[in-house]
Amino acid sequence: MTSAADLAPLNPDYAETTRRFLLAMPIVQDLAFAITDVGPGRFEITQPYRRELSFRDGIFQAGPIGTIADMAAVCAAATMLPAGWSCSTVDFTLKLLAAATGDRLIARGRLLRHGRTLSFGAADVFVGRGERETLCATALSSTRNFALAAAT
Repeated sequence: MTSAADLAPLNPDYAETTRRFLLAMPIVQDLAFAITDVGPGRFEITQPYRRELSFRDGIFQAGPIGTIADMAAVCAAATMLPAGWSCSTVDFTLKLLAAATGDRLIARGRLLRHGRTLSFGAADVFVGRGERETLCATALSSTRNFALAAAT
């Protein structure tokens, strides 16, 4: 596992680049979550409860949990990409650990391993109720890294 102390982003503007990468996605605009922490090899997303994201009133459904888990893990890996590069999920696995009953989800992504063409990230998802947080899911994501085509 890569230690946060050992991480030196290849792009000095990694935080803003990663935010723009995520916020440009139409699904992200629809979810309207908050990016609550960004650092080298880490990325946090907070999703307030909305009824349309629920399994039943008050309980988040697995789909939105998996979506923000994948996004947090992938963005944690994306913080290490050089300028002019992007990435895309090639695989992710979600394990639901507890009912997600609460007023918000917090997905804390972290880089596991960064490579030139493949990177690996993980995310733990907590459900918040007031000041209390309970681990409700964990995910592992693999990304394919690629240079963006130059504009013509």
